[in-house]
Amino acid sequence: MIFKLLTGMCIIICTSLTVFSQSQPQRKLNAQRTNSSIKIDGKLDDVAWKDAPLATNFFEWRPNAGAQESNANKTEVYLLYDNNAIYIAGYCHEITGDSVSRELVGRDKVGANDFVGVIFDTYNDKINATGFYVTALGEQYDAKYSNSGNEDGSWNAVWDSKANIVADGWTFEMRIPYSALRFSHNTSEWGLNISRKRNKAGKQYMWNPVFPTINGFINQEGLWTGINDIKPPVRLAFSPYLSAYVNHYPNKTVGANAFTQSINGGMDVKYGINQNYTLDMTLIPDFGQVQSDKEVLNLTPFEVKYNENRAFFTEGTELFNKGNLFYSRRIGGAPLHKYDVSHGPNERVVDNPSETKLINATKISGRNQKGLGIGLFNAITKPMYAEVEDLTTKEKHEVLTGPLTNYNILVFDQTLKNNSSVSLVNTNVLREGKDYDANVTAFVFDIYNKKNVFNWYGQTTLSNRTAEGKNVTGYSHRLGFAKTGGRFNFNLNQNLANTRFDKNDLGILFNNNYMDNYLWIGYKWIKPKSFYNRLYLNINNSVSYRYEDGAYQSLNVNANINGQLKNLWNGGIELYHNAAGHDFYEPRKQGRVFNTSQSTGAGFWIYSNSAKKYYAGGNLSATFKDLFGGRNYYAGIEQRYRFNDKLSVSQNVSFTPARNAAGFAGFEGNNIVFNRRHRNTVENGLGIKYNFSTKSGLTLNARHYWSEVKSKQFYTLQQDGRLAENNTYSSNRDFNVNLFNVDMVYTWQFATGSFMYIVWKNNIQNTESANGYFKNLGNTLGTMQNNNLSIKILYYLDYLSLKKKA
Repeated sequence: MIFKLLTGMCIIICTSLTVFSQSQPQRKLNAQRTNSSIKIDGKLDDVAWKDAPLATNFFEWRPNAGAQESNANKTEVYLLYDNNAIYIAGYCHEITGDSVSRELVGRDKVGANDFVGVIFDTYNDKINATGFYVTALGEQYDAKYSNSGNEDGSWNAVWDSKANIVADGWTFEMRIPYSALRFSHNTSEWGLNISRKRNKAGKQYMWNPVFPTINGFINQEGLWTGINDIKPPVRLAFSPYLSAYVNHYPNKTVGANAFTQSINGGMDVKYGINQNYTLDMTLIPDFGQVQSDKEVLNLTPFEVKYNENRAFFTEGTELFNKGNLFYSRRIGGAPLHKYDVSHGPNERVVDNPSETKLINATKISGRNQKGLGIGLFNAITKPMYAEVEDLTTKEKHEVLTGPLTNYNILVFDQTLKNNSSVSLVNTNVLREGKDYDANVTAFVFDIYNKKNVFNWYGQTTLSNRTAEGKNVTGYSHRLGFAKTGGRFNFNLNQNLANTRFDKNDLGILFNNNYMDNYLWIGYKWIKPKSFYNRLYLNINNSVSYRYEDGAYQSLNVNANINGQLKNLWNGGIELYHNAAGHDFYEPRKQGRVFNTSQSTGAGFWIYSNSAKKYYAGGNLSATFKDLFGGRNYYAGIEQRYRFNDKLSVSQNVSFTPARNAAGFAGFEGNNIVFNRRHRNTVENGLGIKYNFSTKSGLTLNARHYWSEVKSKQFYTLQQDGRLAENNTYSSNRDFNVNLFNVDMVYTWQFATGSFMYIVWKNNIQNTESANGYFKNLGNTLGTMQNNNLSIKILYYLDYLSLKKKA
């Protein structure tokens, strides 16, 4: 009923709404070639800059879109090019140098810094772009943009930059070689915009104005015109690496060595196949130094989705993420049969690897001048074996837990007029031997009208699993209609999957057999007023049914208002209600259902000005359930203190108590047992960052996670989904889990694109019971610890540089 009412409101408002949009003539900057030598030192004293084309008179993007910058804070940016690179220089004026917000935070981070960024749309397709940013202390951030401004900050290029703080602001220089860009040699115009952030003032500017009432910002770029006689260079680079590890774990197993060592070597290769497409390859990769996962105690029927921290699988993967079919953690994850290893009564499992070894991985991606993007991804993992020992004879034999596996993704993505695109995506997993193979194919479309106000989008997907000549084919779709322009917006969509749909071999899907309908309505106030800079009001409603039998699952309604205040604090309030429903997954048995009760809750959050030396914020929420009088609370606080430009300390803590929660406990014969339980979860994190210079720095991140579960009463799940008291179930379903991690990383960029990393990792797991948080922490720190120390040297070799030296 609520869904139908909101849908009707949306249609009435939409049909009666007159769309207003702001427009501004597209600005142009003439491209000028230079024959002068430019030294990248952050100073504007090179002769070449005296007559260089100037981009100035910037417009506010945030908070007061369209307002022109003042003379006291004027931005002046110069652009030049030659046969090898693009050169950018600028002067960011302030009243005093103290007005500049600066902090050494390391590459690919922004922090509290003022910055300037240059964004090139080299094909001028208004959908795809590349951004290069420099902070007031000369540190770099680069990113790729696609689909109306989605940002991929994990993408990295090799380029040069320097900056200087001066009496009335700061100056900078950048050199971006053509090897860092993809473009067509016969293109004379590129899309161009230049962005400046003044963090203490809470203002961000654009050279070509960008209005928040217009969907996207790449389509609101200006033009860099008159480019001629530049050619894409040979793009070939090698990054060989050498790494060494020493691991110490005081294993109490007789005969086990506490110390283990390893030495590894491999190489990353980047090759420009032509002016449009690039090959990236990693051979015998080493991911032992990536950030530790934030593991949790999982009581749900679904797996935990972890972030991807391996650079190869995050950098430049925007094409492969089309259609949401790629969950890269599948590659190198747990072997397919890790938990199926069987052994006799007189045997034991000596070793059962929890990760699959990657042999190599390759990416080919790019986009031609006609807007066709092509992506090809391939990865191969080794066969994995568990080792089983006979306790009498001490003989050992291997059990296959994971076959040799090939993962493949193929993407065709065609950009169209009006910021639109269509895509065809295929993922394929081939396994050696009798294990099944899997294939998923999706057609994705994203269509905007001529005024870029209305959006039709969707996806149809077929999955197929093949084993021993038998095929299982599934279907899924997503269809939506949205208004993206103006101050009033809405999004109406449907997601559907049948019982046979499964994309989990290379993607992630928690469950199938659903038909979900969703409506989101939003209104924004974007002109600063008496107490705020901007405000957003959002109302959303979702209702879910099972697809095969039409059984109702859930109905949720949420309303929130959030925004930025005049003092640059951010905050918001939300209210939500979940109607009573049916959970077909918590019982862990097909054909059974658990009747969930209705719940109502509210939340509040507030965060201070992040440019200040001391920054703090937090959020509170409370949810009240009818069943057992259940109550869920959440309280989270984060804070950071910046001692100076080099040193900062951050801390975050969250407390999540749940009282009288209901959930699956176990099986008693044919009966499904639930429990009423109390749960306390505390997550505490500490971060310390010290940067010696723009080229080297030290970070330490420590995390303690504690979750305690205590059963109060057991119940038997009835056939109708209700719970009846059970006084015979005797299994212990209490948990006390402590997870402690330390990641300390020293990074030194000793040459362009070349790095040395020294990493210390500490990992502790403890399940012994203790009363209270601090006793749990103390007991955990006193248990066996796994310590890992490693060093990795990666050296960047560029073909053009090597050719010059030769």
